[in-house]
Amino acid sequence: MGNVKSSRLRYSSLSDKVFDTCNILFMLALMIITLYPFINMLAVSLNDANDAIKGGIYIWPRSWTMENYKYIFGESSIYHSTLISALRTVIGTAVAVFCTAMLAYTISRQDYVLRKFVTMFFVFTMYFSGGLIPVYLLIKNLNLIDSFWVYIIPGIVGVFNMIVIRSFIEGLPEGILESARIDGAGEFTTFMRVVLPLTIPALATVSLFVAVGQWNSWFDVFLYNSSNLNLSTLQYELMKILQTSNTATSQSAGDVYAQSGSVTSVTPASIRATMTIIAGVPILVVYPFLQKYFVQGMTVGGVKG
Repeated sequence: MGNVKSSRLRYSSLSDKVFDTCNILFMLALMIITLYPFINMLAVSLNDANDAIKGGIYIWPRSWTMENYKYIFGESSIYHSTLISALRTVIGTAVAVFCTAMLAYTISRQDYVLRKFVTMFFVFTMYFSGGLIPVYLLIKNLNLIDSFWVYIIPGIVGVFNMIVIRSFIEGLPEGILESARIDGAGEFTTFMRVVLPLTIPALATVSLFVAVGQWNSWFDVFLYNSSNLNLSTLQYELMKILQTSNTATSQSAGDVYAQSGSVTSVTPASIRATMTIIAGVPILVVYPFLQKYFVQGMTVGGVKG
């Protein structure tokens, strides 16, 4: 009997080792596949543009240079547009998350009579929209054209984000909310002092979604604020630089552009790679601080207690 148990333990131990080894190898392969595109873009952005045309650049630059970054940061509009992008990301994320959380708390209350109707009303907007022209006319009638608030108000509530936060709130113990009401707290006080601190994982998850969307957005700038250079964002300015480089390439056989009295060698491919790094670095810097909450929000937020 003892020999049977020991053989089972050895078999189980061997199976565990094989599984752990395969799991580690799979995760390493997945990590390499995930990181390679970014590393490749970084290598291309740091490589001489004309040399990069030959190909063969994978994870390490063949001919080091900073000319691609000098070309982009040589545009004077980049710095002001970066400030506008940062402001719309911070303000837009804070306002959107707070308003979405208030809506999620409201429709999570069982005693709210219209909770099902309001929920279906918002979910309906996920499948159907008014279209580009009606939305533009609405923005125009609200006097949001050439305004900073056109970046904030239209996206003040996200339906998917609302569902994530609502699911998390519904998983909270009802006794905590009842005890706050017994102590004399109103709904807003309960929301601010009880619900918000307990829903930090969900709020961090939604904040990451909203912040990435705000930071990467450029089409709304093109539609509503393209004539106002003071409200241009980083992504829109990078798009214009890329468009200019493509136009210059199509009009001439070379890949040399004159800038500020000097000659800078760049190509559309090198500019795209550099733009990818510039636009992606801020998100990569912020994500590690939200990773713990992001995982909790996506796992716990979808499960009701």
